[in-house]
Amino acid sequence: LATSGSALAAEDQPLWEVGAGVAAFSFPSYRGSDQTNNFLMPVPHFTYHGDFLKADRQGIRGSFFDSDRLDLTVSLALSPPASSEDIKARAGMSDLDATFEIGPQMDVTFWRSENRARFVKLLLPLRAAFTVQGTPRDIGWVFHPKLNMDITDLPGLPGWNLGTLAGPLFGDRRQHAYYYSVAPQYATADRPAYEAKAGYAGMQYLVALSKRYPKYWVGGFVRYDNLTGATFADSPLVRQKDYFAGGVAITWILGESSTRVKVND
Repeated sequence: LATSGSALAAEDQPLWEVGAGVAAFSFPSYRGSDQTNNFLMPVPHFTYHGDFLKADRQGIRGSFFDSDRLDLTVSLALSPPASSEDIKARAGMSDLDATFEIGPQMDVTFWRSENRARFVKLLLPLRAAFTVQGTPRDIGWVFHPKLNMDITDLPGLPGWNLGTLAGPLFGDRRQHAYYYSVAPQYATADRPAYEAKAGYAGMQYLVALSKRYPKYWVGGFVRYDNLTGATFADSPLVRQKDYFAGGVAITWILGESSTRVKVND
């Protein structure tokens, strides 16, 4: 999830902003689970528009170089833990730890409006994944190419920003094994042993809306996942192959820099 923030095209903005708020999320316990976890949690609000490090509605990233059509940045992702005691499909198995992903991302801009308020990009992140509870463990690689379209200041809805993402996921054997393999010692009558393979991991589609007010920010998103055709689709731990997830958040701006910088997009 990207940090909350605003992105007004080609406009002077504070170098940094800080704040805090609350968010409500609804997600499956893991991709393919038929059980849902609902979260209500505090969230930070942080934007930073430095020459290298940037944090805004597009996420936290370090820009190694940029051109009119090509950007090389750092991609980050997090996932919450899931206790197998609370997941029927994983009863008796090891818990799923929280994970952290990091790696390079190449962004290719196909089209951008003259005022830079709207664009279409291809995002190409490749991330290494690690568990973050107890002793960190390497659990493989994730490749998630996405087509991204952003529209700032929607027609008829001034101040509202629309963001869309769509693309397939791919993972190596270790990544898929962490979530979908069933070792022989965990096999049961209705959960046979299973060894996950590398390859295609389904499709994701996301739509998000947000608006920045003078002293606070509101936003929400809906994501649709479809695992049809995934290399692990026949795992006994995959209990549903398509589902929706979503969330809403509100954050209040508590402070900002007196230094102003020009933000292009």
